[in-house]
Amino acid sequence: MPHEIKQVDVEVDVEEGITKQANSDGTFHQSQLGTKAKRKHFFSPLDPSYAEAVHKDAESVDFTQEEERAVRRKIDRVVLPLVVCSYVFNQFDRTNIGNAHVIPAFNQNYGIKTNNQWTVALSIFYVGYCLLEMPANVLQRRIGANRFFFLSLTFWGLSSLSIVYAKGYAALLILRVLMGIGEAGYYAGMIYYLSFWYKRTELALRISLCMTGTLPGAIGGLLSFGLVRLHTSVLTGWQFLFLVEGIPTVIMGSMILFFLPSFPFSSSFLSPREKAIAQARLNRDHKPQSHGGMTGLQGLKAVISDVNAWLFMLVYACFNVGVATVSYFLPTLIRGLGFSSINAQGMTVAPYAAGWFLVCFQAWHSDRTRDRGWHVMASTAISFVGYVILATSVQKSVGAAYFALFLVVGGNFSLFPLVMSWATNNLAPTSKRGVGTAFIVSISNCVSIASPQIYFDADDQYRKGHAISAACLFASFLAAFILRTRLSMKNKQNREILEARSDQEKAEAEETSAEIWDNDPRYVFMT
Repeated sequence: MPHEIKQVDVEVDVEEGITKQANSDGTFHQSQLGTKAKRKHFFSPLDPSYAEAVHKDAESVDFTQEEERAVRRKIDRVVLPLVVCSYVFNQFDRTNIGNAHVIPAFNQNYGIKTNNQWTVALSIFYVGYCLLEMPANVLQRRIGANRFFFLSLTFWGLSSLSIVYAKGYAALLILRVLMGIGEAGYYAGMIYYLSFWYKRTELALRISLCMTGTLPGAIGGLLSFGLVRLHTSVLTGWQFLFLVEGIPTVIMGSMILFFLPSFPFSSSFLSPREKAIAQARLNRDHKPQSHGGMTGLQGLKAVISDVNAWLFMLVYACFNVGVATVSYFLPTLIRGLGFSSINAQGMTVAPYAAGWFLVCFQAWHSDRTRDRGWHVMASTAISFVGYVILATSVQKSVGAAYFALFLVVGGNFSLFPLVMSWATNNLAPTSKRGVGTAFIVSISNCVSIASPQIYFDADDQYRKGHAISAACLFASFLAAFILRTRLSMKNKQNREILEARSDQEKAEAEETSAEIWDNDPRYVFMT
């Protein structure tokens, strides 16, 4: 009997070897499934058999570096434009209120008479946003990215359009809550989504191109500068602002539904061989799994018990105090330097445009050097200096204060792609990564509920608010330094454990094709 079992094992191994050799083109298992799977209803999950087929083909597909680059370029051409456009509209709808606030007619329509009313309207956005961030991420994993983001964009787009015709302070607060609900899960979900398409050393640059507020901030400033001048018998300038920038959001939601693939295995723009290559190149990097693994609750438990996740959250929460305020207050701060309301909107373009170059450079250089920690610390230092200048010189020099806004915008917004790609690079398995990114964003944005309240000193040109923001950036710097030191030590400990293992133990560990967890000694943290 043992001899028969051994003979069967040999035959299975030979059969698997022949199959792998015959499947060097990466299409065999996909060809067995036939036509594309159909869903029972809108909220039904994706068929895991198609994901499994692509993963099996990826194990044996042979491809050249040029083929890999061709697949990556194809992904860039299809996925990135859709993500970029959706994020631009996301920032339009979120920050329009900052551009509208400097227009007296908007404040009169909604009964905003004090700075306290204004900051409450900003803060209340984050209530629904924080509560639904992690459940939204679980929903995205179940129904797929295209359907989830369609719901998200459509919901917040309609909420933004409603601001055009609503009146009264209570109506504004309700619509701000609804917008927060619509945007819940969008930012963390998009970063989680991009991790299924790109290697760890490619992610920061892609996030900087897709998910930074500098590009939409510059475009939004230009649009606002022109739109607020429009007046008809029906609509005034600030209403055009929400109308013209809200309608495209709803249209973009439909485009996402029809053209954005949920995962590489379900993409229609890639051939079966290209799907296998796209999956294989990631399997050699971090082996993302679209199905299976931990449940949402198990993932949450794994994240909460991970010190690294809390440090990532602390880094994000501290710098997000500045981001959550400058996005809304930039036109107000520039107007406070002595410029008119309309000119203040136009003058927001330059800090955002300059910031975009810093964002892209930091992300590109971070990917190139495979470093995250030092780059995060550099960006926090740049923003910290900007806030210090504002806190000490805003009443003395208009030029110095305006220059400081360049440092604040560039430093703050360059931290988004750096920190989120850093977190995505160091949370595994995939199910933990999905919950972890949502955890970092949701808990950090709980701080954002109170963030606008730091700008309570309007009569003193918000100097106290700038000082508090500077302190938060310094805390973010320290947290990033501690985190990088910790990850470096973990890598050193893991190397020592692996060196102590026997050759047989190493061989047995390498035989498994499962995704490596971040508590496995073989896992290499990106510092």
